[in-house]
Amino acid sequence: MISGMSPSESCFPPVDTALVHPNGLLAKGGDLSLPRLLDAYRHGVFPWFNPGEPILWWSPDPRMVLVPDEIRISRSLAKRVRNAGFELRVDSAFAEVMRGCAEPRRGEAGTWISPVMIAAYSRLFDAGYAHSVETWHDGRLVGGLYGVAIGRMFYGESMFSRMPDASKVALVRLARQLGTWGFGLIDCQMETPHLGNMGARPIPRAAFLTRLAELVDLPHRPGPWRFDAPD
Repeated sequence: MISGMSPSESCFPPVDTALVHPNGLLAKGGDLSLPRLLDAYRHGVFPWFNPGEPILWWSPDPRMVLVPDEIRISRSLAKRVRNAGFELRVDSAFAEVMRGCAEPRRGEAGTWISPVMIAAYSRLFDAGYAHSVETWHDGRLVGGLYGVAIGRMFYGESMFSRMPDASKVALVRLARQLGTWGFGLIDCQMETPHLGNMGARPIPRAAFLTRLAELVDLPHRPGPWRFDAPD
């Protein structure tokens, strides 16, 4: 929350003024300070921009979401969860997970997860709002994801894998934990086939914002987190 503003107020324009093309572009400029990032997430807005560009703020319509208790686990993924020898940890290697997410991917020239973004989200982590779920194998970080939590709302940001399904296993573990804690939604931002296969679905932005407003005002669970749900 920006100084002098109530939680219901925002420094951003109304999200229904976001562009249709490109989908959800709402504003540019500002900074990545802790208050501005929290203000953005509370109102369904997130930053996404390439190095060298102005900071761009987005609120797409529709919005891809996953209800934690509705995660869909294929037979092959369930086998991987049980038998691949993975160890799942939370909030033990946040910056390393962000750097993993920033690694080049096949067919992509670069990454939007710049050192500036890593520094900004590390401040969110230090303040107890950002979290990482890490997949380890033989003592080596092989995958994971990171995101932001406010109240009982989790905003997924990015994931990476250095072994098959390592990021999906992290998402399964996160969803089980969030369901135990009473989190209502995982924001997946944009539609992707692999998230759709795991039970995520697009919903209208208006419906997303209505649910978001309920969840962000529930009691906050600050980090660092520790798993307490069954594997």
